[in-house]
Amino acid sequence: MLTVALLLILAITLIDLQVPGSVHLGDLLIMVPVLTSWYASSRVTSLVAIMAVSALMAIFLVRQSVNPPQAAALIATSVAVVIARYLTERGQRKLVQLRAVAEAAQRAILPPLPHRLGPLRLASTYLAAEDEARIGGDFYAAVRTPTGTRLIIGDVRGKGLPAVGCTAHAISTFRDAARRLTTLPELAAYLDSSVRSNASEAECPEQTEEAFVTATLLEIPDAEPLVRSVTCGHPPPLLLRAHDVVTLEAGQPAPPLGLGALTQTTYHLDTFALRAEDTLLLYTDGAIEARNTDGEFYPLAKRLTHQNHRHPTALLNHLRSDLLNHAGGRLDDDAALIAIKRQPADGTAPSADQSTWDECGVSMSFDMRSRSTAMGGSSRAPQPWAAPAGVRQGRPPRHARIF
Repeated sequence: MLTVALLLILAITLIDLQVPGSVHLGDLLIMVPVLTSWYASSRVTSLVAIMAVSALMAIFLVRQSVNPPQAAALIATSVAVVIARYLTERGQRKLVQLRAVAEAAQRAILPPLPHRLGPLRLASTYLAAEDEARIGGDFYAAVRTPTGTRLIIGDVRGKGLPAVGCTAHAISTFRDAARRLTTLPELAAYLDSSVRSNASEAECPEQTEEAFVTATLLEIPDAEPLVRSVTCGHPPPLLLRAHDVVTLEAGQPAPPLGLGALTQTTYHLDTFALRAEDTLLLYTDGAIEARNTDGEFYPLAKRLTHQNHRHPTALLNHLRSDLLNHAGGRLDDDAALIAIKRQPADGTAPSADQSTWDECGVSMSFDMRSRSTAMGGSSRAPQPWAAPAGVRQGRPPRHARIF
């Protein structure tokens, strides 16, 4: 590109010297430093500007005539574009530094899940709606326990820095409590109390009553072909087996974390079969509420029906590109997805014990009622929590349901 600029200066100079004296093409030299500043550094732009001014002086010398306004315009323009280019580079360097710091902080808050935890193979992906963002209100985390793996996927209400702060708090609280508390209902109750406590310490008073987190808590034992879950106002997971896609609907969804004080909350524990080679797909509502140009939601379960459920990473790569294509390359809301595939313990076919879990289901309710002075110790029977508006939980055909 520098060669092009030099050739352009040379061409203008030679042509100007060949045309009659009444024609002045030296004015065209002013465009050379301007064009150079678009793609070159401030140093290269300065060099080109000096050569353009020198070429104009050579024209004046050969013609033995000086045009002061023409020279003043070229010199003033050259100085202006060099300064502008320098300031642009300075801003770009600062932006690169800020992006590096932000990305390091974001990866510290929401690191990718490990590719393997015990008998599970995992993959995770995050699609941020904000430009240049890597994290927003959606989050996920996984921890190992002595008997298996616990995971959480959630969606914090709101956007921007307040949502990122709540996300960091929810992840750190889960990582700490998931290793200490015995059952998922206890863990859900603890997270609910933690979200409310964190909201009460917010700088904006209005955030206290509006802060909540939809989440699904999972527990996958290493030695049993099952998965336990507690749903807190979050979209249900999808179970991928062979070419079937099954929605694992919660028996009694609890309210989102942070809203447990509004009712006598019962955290219902659901248990589903999870055999070897099964894949579990977790997602946030940004994935199923992405719209195309016709206003149609992304049909996540339908897009998986005819897919060969391959390695989790390959599956999420396919979903990521398909989702972005559906939404025209840009999402209106953050979306997070996790794919979990159980591997055979010794590379053999699933044992006969695993089929037992396909014939029956286990569901238990734990009354982990949130203590709140506002409730006044009410003894009303706990009420099931309805799924939030916008979250569609269509029931699969009876033969396809797995409990």
